[in-house]
Amino acid sequence: MLGECHAHAIMDGMNYKAAVALHRDGVCEKIVRGHLEAYRKAGITFVRDGGDAKEVSKLAKELAPEYGIDYRTPVFALHKRGHYGGIVGHPFDTWQEYRTLIKRAKEENADFIKIMVSGLLDFAHAGTLTEEGLKREEIRAMIELAHEAGMAVMAHCNGDRTCYDTLEAGADSLEHGFFMGDETLHLLAERGIPWFPTFAPVGNLLGCGRFPDEEVRKNLRMQTERVKKAAELSAVIGLGSDAGAYLVPHGTGTRDEYRYLTSAGISEEMLRQAEDRVRMRFCQGAL
Repeated sequence: MLGECHAHAIMDGMNYKAAVALHRDGVCEKIVRGHLEAYRKAGITFVRDGGDAKEVSKLAKELAPEYGIDYRTPVFALHKRGHYGGIVGHPFDTWQEYRTLIKRAKEENADFIKIMVSGLLDFAHAGTLTEEGLKREEIRAMIELAHEAGMAVMAHCNGDRTCYDTLEAGADSLEHGFFMGDETLHLLAERGIPWFPTFAPVGNLLGCGRFPDEEVRKNLRMQTERVKKAAELSAVIGLGSDAGAYLVPHGTGTRDEYRYLTSAGISEEMLRQAEDRVRMRFCQGAL
């Protein structure tokens, strides 16, 4: 079985707020072990987490060897205060605060740095985001400072301009990447940066009644078309389901993502190439 290259141990695939509340008085080991057991049963031996603000993924990494799993985590993600990201990490106002958070992540045995540079999809209105991305100069500084500290960068990013700026600035992987234009896809392919399109959090919404199915299908069609175009350009495309997100359970969510990707024409060999790059680069000291 392929690995899961984008997960969140703090989430449970059902109710984010309820899942976070379980760790209010400290990380609930039983919950973490349950997620790891789900991966073990699914035959998944590699997991890359996207971080959280409660040290849940940190404990998951410590416990993972008991389940035969190589678990990588940034411990927490970093976002500019006032912008999306509090759900998975800590904010910063100044570049000195940002440097301090990078230092803290390294001290807490983070494998890499996760940055948040855009909003989420507006699932009720296809083709739109909850907020636009950060400025080009801000994105560049976030990536450069992480690289200067010897850390690879996992970038949460949506929107054509923001994705282009993030790729140009040298992110080591692109997460989500909805609504990229042709020029951005060409850059993605030229740089050989692994892209994790996270179909499952969109496609698994169909029929649940939470959002209009018509809008969900539009977003799904757009991402499928972009992935096919990227594959034609020989871009590196990987398997990361955003496991833990709503209706994307740990273990089975990875299989859902595999189904979406292969339906879009992505071969298992291509997915393994992306995973191999993540395994090599996303560990502390790899740069």
